[in-house]
Amino acid sequence: MNLDSTPSLTNMIESFLKYLQYEKRYSNHTLFSYKNDLGQFRHFLNQNYPETSIEDANHALLRDWVISLSGKGIGESSINRKLVSLRSFFKFLIKKGLATKNPVLKLSNLKTKKRLPHFVLERDMEAALDHKKVENDFKGIRDQLTVELLYGTGIRLNELINLRENDFDPGVNTIKVLGKRNKERIIPVTLTLSAIIKKYIFYKNQEFNGNVSEYLIVSNKGEKSYPMMINRIVKRSLQGTSVDKKSPHILRHTYATHLLERGADLNAVKDLLGHQSLAATQIYTHNSPGKLKKVFDLAHPKA
Repeated sequence: MNLDSTPSLTNMIESFLKYLQYEKRYSNHTLFSYKNDLGQFRHFLNQNYPETSIEDANHALLRDWVISLSGKGIGESSINRKLVSLRSFFKFLIKKGLATKNPVLKLSNLKTKKRLPHFVLERDMEAALDHKKVENDFKGIRDQLTVELLYGTGIRLNELINLRENDFDPGVNTIKVLGKRNKERIIPVTLTLSAIIKKYIFYKNQEFNGNVSEYLIVSNKGEKSYPMMINRIVKRSLQGTSVDKKSPHILRHTYATHLLERGADLNAVKDLLGHQSLAATQIYTHNSPGKLKKVFDLAHPKA
């Protein structure tokens, strides 16, 4: 099987992506990452090993690829993600009888620097959510709700975009979220957030005379929201805060950090965030200087 720029490798990648989309139910964002990673691998093969078959791809070849990625300035975390993509691809090929071994298994992930997740301080979040600054119209209430939902529930950007009106249960003040791999979870919302959702739905129906998308957060035209729109709203709302990267994911970090700093159970936070493993949640157990000072004042005999 020749790995030159023939349809064979392209077809294998396309089959793999369809498998991820229709059988594994991966999100569009994840599919794009896999497609990009495997496209880079294919390009590397075409340029450097045009006569090598998929069966002959070995540890040395893959190591060369990693070195070439590093030489282009690609970070360790990004390279490790590409190795995950390639590892899954070879696993799929073995399953389909297109390969007999997975050479990626012999490659260890690159060591990465542990970075603490950035988050917005509580006083800054209070300022960002100041209801006095909200325009009392459809756009103003929508923008307010967007930030309140991200901070008040910790949901991911894609989860917010795909949230439907009927996912909100006003009777028990919860939202139903469809997370990664189509896994549902129920997240409680505060009475304040519940009231904002109800107010927003009223304004939305008025704005579009009831003829509007089933999705909760909609654009100025009443259509389903999209990443750039949500990012703009969040960036605008977080102006004046100390975080450098003002993004929806920062609000997810902030939600988890504030819960844990106030004594929330780690396993409960894991379930609220929709994490598969506790290890993914443990990154939020970092201690802020303020929390360390409180611990010191309470525990040290000389404090």
